[in-house]
This record gives sequence, C-alpha cells and structure tokens, in this order.
Amino acid sequence: MEHLEDHERMDVWKTIEDALFNDQIDQFRAEFLDLHPYDQAKIFEEVEDDVRLQIYTYLSPEEVADVMEHIDYDEIEPFFTEMDPRFAAQVFAEMSTDDAVDILNELDKNKVASFLTIMDDDSAEEIKDLLHYEEKTAGSIMTTEFVVVKAGMTIREAMLHLRKEAPDAETIYYTYVIDEDKRLVGVISLRDLIISEEDWVISDVMSERVVSVSVGEDQEEIARMMRDYDFLALPVVDFQNHLLGIITVDDIMDVMEEEASDDYSKLAAISDVDGPDDRAFTSAKKRLPWLVILLFLGSLTASLIGRFEETLDQVAILAIFIPLIAGMAGNTGTQALAVAVRGIATGETYKQGKSKIVFREAGTGLITGISCGILIFLIVFIWQNNLYLGLLVGLSIMITLIVATLAGALVPLVMHRFNIDPAVASGPFITTINDLISILIYFGLATAFMSLLL
Repeated sequence: MEHLEDHERMDVWKTIEDALFNDQIDQFRAEFLDLHPYDQAKIFEEVEDDVRLQIYTYLSPEEVADVMEHIDYDEIEPFFTEMDPRFAAQVFAEMSTDDAVDILNELDKNKVASFLTIMDDDSAEEIKDLLHYEEKTAGSIMTTEFVVVKAGMTIREAMLHLRKEAPDAETIYYTYVIDEDKRLVGVISLRDLIISEEDWVISDVMSERVVSVSVGEDQEEIARMMRDYDFLALPVVDFQNHLLGIITVDDIMDVMEEEASDDYSKLAAISDVDGPDDRAFTSAKKRLPWLVILLFLGSLTASLIGRFEETLDQVAILAIFIPLIAGMAGNTGTQALAVAVRGIATGETYKQGKSKIVFREAGTGLITGISCGILIFLIVFIWQNNLYLGLLVGLSIMITLIVATLAGALVPLVMHRFNIDPAVASGPFITTINDLISILIYFGLATAFMSLLL
C-alpha cells in the first residue's frame, strides 16, 4: 500500500463512493479495505456524518477498530458517539487494549461505564485493569497483548505456543520469559527462536539481562530509555518483577509527539495547545492566566522605568536604547532557556552535569555580551559622537546578555531540581523577567554615568 496525498486520497474516495451509494457492498469493501488504515481514517474525518453511518453498516467492528486506531485521540469522541453503542463496544473490544484505554480516557466517564457494561467480560476486565493507572505512566500506555513463554519450555514448544498466540499479540519481535511465579526472568528475540535447535531449552538460549520499567514510571523517561537502547518494545513490571505488560515503539512515538506538543505550549505560555475546534472563548480562557501574570510583570517594568524619570529628563536620548537592551535580554534569555529545557527533556543534563551546562552558558553569555557590547559601542559612538554614551550602552548590553543568558539557563534547572516542569519557565516569562533585569542594569549604570553624560 502506498501513501496517498490528500488530493489523491479524496480522488480514490470518489471512485469508492459510487459503490457505497449504489449498495454494492462487496465492491465497496474490496476497494475501501485495500487502502491503508491511515488513509481510511483520513477519509472518515473528511466525509459527512450520514456517510460514516452507512460505512459502519458495511464494515465489521474489527475493521472499524483498525481505522479508529489511526485517528487522533483528542478528535475521536464524535465518531464513537455517533455509532450504535453496542457496535462501539465491540469496536473497543477489537482494538489493542492500550489504544482502547487511551481513547476511553478522552471520553465522558458515563459513556465509558456504559461501553464497559455492554462489552464482553474478558475485554472489559483487561481495559479496566489499565484504566486505573495514573495518566502518563508506564501502566497507562502499556498493552497486555503480548506473548510470554516459560523458561523450562523447549524451542519447539515455544514456537508452537508463539504460532498460537501471535495473531492476538501486538508484537512478537521480542518474546519475554517468565518463571512459575510469572516473574520476568529473560527475553528471547524472534531471530534467536528461529535459528535455535528445536530441542534446546529456552533458559539456555534467552538473555537474562532484561531492561524493564516499573509500572509507575513516567512516560517521558520511558521514551528516553527506548531511544537510548533502540528497543522495539519494553516490558513493564510491578515491584515484585511480575510481568504486567509491554510498551511498544508506536506508543512511544505518540508519547514523544504529546510531550513535544506539551512543552511547546508551555514555552509559549499556554497551558494547553489550542485544538482546531476550540471556540474563541475556550482559547482565550487557556491563554488569559499567563497573560494576566505577564501583564503584572510588565507593569513592574513600567514602574521601574518611572523610578528613573529624573534620569530620563536629564538625558532624554537614553530612552532610545530601552527597547534595544530589553529586546536583546529577552532574545538571549529565550535561547538559553530553549537549550536548558531541551537538555533536561533529552537527558543530556544528566550526562553532562548541571554545573557544566551553567558554566557553558556563562561562557556563551560572556562571549556574546562582549561581542555585542563592543559592536553597539562603536555604532553609538559614531552615530552620536559621544564616547560616554557609547560606553554606557555597550556596558549595559554586555552585562545584560551575561545575566540574561545565566537566568535563561538557571531558571529551568532550578525548577527541575524542585520537581517542577521546566517547560513552564516559558519564553514570555523569561523575557519579562529579563526586561526587569535589563532596565535595572541600564538605568543603574546611567545614574553612575550621569555626570559624564551631561
């Protein structure tokens, strides 16, 4: 199946649509199911509600489940709401357990209870077991659809067991080995199973060095582990090392996208990224708290400038350079912030050490401060033909860039030290704080230079 562009997908849909509206069920199924589930999902999102209702009658719950797994979770509620409740419950039962749990977490609690009541007991129990785990932990993103073998099995017995269980497993590239008490004791790859002799015992072939994660582990840390170890799956265990589930690489890709989106929204001083269907009032409600905080911080900056009104009255040209110095402080602080937050998110902070990052940023601030300070000194001196004004602005820029760079690096590191998400040290927040610092430095030096400027 080849990937289709948006216009190609809708062109294909037009040819399938005729079969749908002419009740040519076999032809519709043949052509629609020939598409990749991702393309099927995109068609679902584009067509009218009444068209989807007709499609549901032509597809089985298992086929619809494949489609639903490729629709964004935060946009999926309308699809399950429009389905017949019994059909929707069957769709959930056919989905991968972890995907079903992720979607149910987006739905109203009353609807969730209703679906679980209608669903068959086995599927409902599996989903309930995962629903009680805290969001964004290993337990909330793991799947219970995996294959295990016992350490005492022969390779032949294990392969027979694998063939039987594989159709219902999310992945079989790794097969985890448990003992009689269901504790995780090893792992064996599909490759090793295939090339081993049939009479060999699993315990002799398996690797006992199994990297696993606790069921309460944060999903961001799990994403880092899977990236570092290049795993396709990672086992999840309880405090007694009982194997509870596995986390697969496709789930981690979703986690990485979610975490990146979350960090981006916080860096923009938004508590949550605006959804495509959010109303203006909803978007404003998300943004207002931060904007109000920044408004008060901005008022402090204005008040600080007011305290130096006498200095401005005596040397009015000082006002020209306020936006320049404040802007440079905001820019360099945001750059340092981005580097620090990225280092924390990727784990580089742990490898390099926090002190090394602080010293590096201090050095960076010193070099950029001196460079920009000398440059602006020459520009102001030539432009205004005033040596002391050039020195004042140059020194202000130099000191401001050093302090702003250190602030941009230190704030997220300190917040991380106290277990506060460093991404909330957002760009606008750092910019406003650095505005205050830069104005204080600029006018403090201006007061000291006053006798030379007059």
